[in-house]
Amino acid sequence: MLGVESVGVDKVVENIGNLPTDLFAETCQQILTQLQGQAQAIDVAEICERFQKAGIRLDLEAVQEITKLLSFNFRSAAKSSLSAEQLITRLSKGSSKWSKSSLQVVHKLWSEQGTAVCSHQEAQAMISMGQLVDVQWKLGMAVSSDTCRSLNSPYVSLLLKITDTSGHISSKSFEMTIPQFQNFYRQFKEIAAVLETV
Repeated sequence: MLGVESVGVDKVVENIGNLPTDLFAETCQQILTQLQGQAQAIDVAEICERFQKAGIRLDLEAVQEITKLLSFNFRSAAKSSLSAEQLITRLSKGSSKWSKSSLQVVHKLWSEQGTAVCSHQEAQAMISMGQLVDVQWKLGMAVSSDTCRSLNSPYVSLLLKITDTSGHISSKSFEMTIPQFQNFYRQFKEIAAVLETV
């Protein structure tokens, strides 16, 4: 929570406390909708505009800090599968500046939607484990090896390129005997057949 720490959690929570309950509930709802996968992003500029129309004097950066803090806490609660009471306890420990009405809004919305957020976040975590980008292979002849019984045995060298959730590509390489490679190929074929039915 680099951005929020630079401003100070207490200051962000004080800004939340100055929001009318209905505007705060709308903001939380927009964040929860995004965390359930029902919206691509949180439109901070739109939220800021709504605040200003309601007479709330917060700049775009302050509104961003509010959405970051709320989003972080909701994600963290989903990751830990917290109940509404546990989330309120965690928020209260993080800052003593939370207003009673703000905590009531969070409690109500998390009670209603926390399970859906947890389910979606778990699904996202499973989906975003990494993605196979490229497979390269070459056939070689073993001159020395721990797994081949005799020298001059053929082997297959594989190079897998995998991208993680942040988009960083890493490479994994390994060697297999021909029977190991045939088994590997057979398993990949089975996986492909299963994926086609999904």
